[in-house]
Parts: sequence; C-alpha cells; structure tokens
Amino acid sequence: MSSLNVATVSPSLLEAIERVCGETGVPLVRIHEAVGELSRRFTNRGEKLGGDYFNHPKFLAAYLRYFLPVNLAKIQILLDEMPSMEAAGPIRVLDVGSGPGTGALGVVDWWRSHGFSGELSVTAVDQSVAALNHARRLWSCYCRMEADAKARLATHRLITYRENLERRGWYEKISSTMPFDLIIVANSLNEIGAGSKDPITVKTELLSDLLDGLAPHGTLMIVEPALRETSRSLHQVRDRLIKAGNCTVYSPCLHDRNCPALDHPDDWCHEERPWEPPASVRDIDRVVGFIKDGLKFSYLLLRKDGRAMTARRSHVYRVVSELRVMKGEKRAWVCNEGGRIEVGRLDRLASPRNVAFEEIRRGDIVYIETLSRKVRQGTVSSLARIDHDAIVSIVRNA
Repeated sequence: MSSLNVATVSPSLLEAIERVCGETGVPLVRIHEAVGELSRRFTNRGEKLGGDYFNHPKFLAAYLRYFLPVNLAKIQILLDEMPSMEAAGPIRVLDVGSGPGTGALGVVDWWRSHGFSGELSVTAVDQSVAALNHARRLWSCYCRMEADAKARLATHRLITYRENLERRGWYEKISSTMPFDLIIVANSLNEIGAGSKDPITVKTELLSDLLDGLAPHGTLMIVEPALRETSRSLHQVRDRLIKAGNCTVYSPCLHDRNCPALDHPDDWCHEERPWEPPASVRDIDRVVGFIKDGLKFSYLLLRKDGRAMTARRSHVYRVVSELRVMKGEKRAWVCNEGGRIEVGRLDRLASPRNVAFEEIRRGDIVYIETLSRKVRQGTVSSLARIDHDAIVSIVRNA
C-alpha cells in the first residue's frame, strides 16, 4: 500500500502571497467580507461576478489571501499523484486560464520543495491583464524569498500571454514553447463556452487542442470545483475525449469506459482530500464561519501514453463516496470498469480479512476479493455484500 502526500504550500510562497496581498492596502475586515461574497458567487453558477474581479482591490486581496492557497494545495496534491516530471532537459509547463498564476506558482513551489534541478519554463495564459500582472509579481516575490534558492530559481522563468481562450487562434501564438510536459487547466474549464449552445463541445475542442501540444510523456491536469453541474460537465468532456481516442485517464478513473456517474442525473464524482490549512486560511474561516479542513474538487489527469496510476483489475475499485456508518453495517460506493456499485459489510461479518473496509475514505483505491448479492423473488439486489472471509485491502490511499 502506498500513500499520497498531503500538500503543504511552502512558507516562502505563503509569505510572498502575504506581501503582495498587503500591497493592495485592503483592511482585513473588508477581506473577510469579500471572501464571503466571492465564495457565494463561485458556488452559485447563476450569479455572475461581473467583469474582471482582479481589478477590484477587495476581491483581489480576498482571492490572494484565501482562495489562492487553497487552489495551490489542490495543484500540489495532484503533482504528487502524477508521474514524476524530472528529466534531463528543460521542463515546460502551460497554465491555461492562469488567473494570478495558480498553476505556475503551484508547480515552481512544488519543484523547489522536492529539490528537483534543471530548467523550468512556465507559460501562463489568461485574458485578465490584472491577473497576469499579479502572477508576475507573485512569481518575482517568491523567487526573491530565499537566498539559498536564488541560483536554482534563476533557471526558472515565467512567460505570460494575454489571450481569450475561446478564440481558437490563441494556441498558435505559443507554439514556439511546445510541446509541454504538463498542461494545467485549473478552475477555468467551467468558464469556457458558458454562453454557447453546446458548451461541452467547446470545452472538448479546447482540450483536444491542448492534447495536441502535450508531449508524448506529458500530463494534462484539469481541476474543477466539486459542484454537481461543473463536475458532470467534466465527466461528459472526459467521455468525448476518450471516445475520440485522444487520451486515456491516468487518474482518478480505473477505466476508460463512459462515466457511470452520468447514468443518474443526481450523481457526480469528486474528491475530498485532507490538508493542513495555513494560519491565514484558518483565521478567515473562523471569522467567516467556513470549515476548510478538507479540499474538495473534481479532476482528471489525462495522458497519451496509456499509463495509469494503478493496475486495472476486476477486483480493484476506487471509492467514490464517504464511508457511511449505519446501524449494524457500513456502506460505500465504489467504481471500476464494471460500473458504480454500492458495497456494504455487516458489522457481524467483520473479520481480520475485511477490517480494512472500515478505514476506507473517498478517493482510496481498494481491493475487494469477492462480492455477493442476494436474490429475492428472482430480483438481484443492487447492494453488493462483503462476506466474512472476503479479503479487503487498501491499494492506495487518497
């Protein structure tokens, strides 16, 4: 069994964020108010932010101080999950819809904290001038933070482009920096094609273009909010890309068939990963009344070389729900090429062989040796049961 690292944004990057946030001159009380307002608008898809909110000092300060560390942690969790990028030559990264450099900063901080050497080139693309200005400011501030890192960070560079992602011509403008070892689309795919009659096609076409510019050994990372609407859109885009033969799923899926979460309109698949929030986030949580003890998001890691995070077998499943403790039993939903099924184990059937079922959590990959289903009056139960002697083990923790 292996375990994923819990992402921790470095003190240097947090300090850089604090310094740039302090330049806005927005008092803390207004930042608290703006965090609540931004959160409401981010989660209510019908409520528009109205214009470029990075041009508004209070929204900019709120995003930098609160939402940026949260989103950086999500990026770094997935960087730990994907195959290593370290190579002899320069590493090229594309941050699409970068905002204030979320992907760019997440990568350079992760790269430094893992002690990797070599050149790192990050291209950030966004339509907001203000966002790109702050991406450059944050990058420069971070690179000045530690004297002993200056030599290494001097080999890293940030290139920014102001482009409208919905105009097909923008991608050709950065062709000189292709191919990319990593392409990040973080919290921006949901904005693509929002006014279109067929937004799924618009999103799929964008990602198809990006896959064309991905190196054969590279990864396309897509991160979206853990909302039903945005997550289900991501599932639909996933299915179209796979059907077209453009890529395969490295994670989270254990199969390349159609997403079974789309079979029922109320279902969607998302992650919830544990983390240690920095003090700045905890302080705002206390004032605003939020609880940010876990990171919720939907994601895909796509590749063109067929690699997968773990071997795909009929008895290996991904846990796609929380473990529900019920009277006399425990249940969870799991997924693999056989579909999305509910699995339960009665407490009276607990044994050393299946005790690992009690420790599973959303996102874990588990091995379940055998499952049984009851048949009543000719109808097979939809609930699959773990018997006393069935082996359950955790292959990989989320």
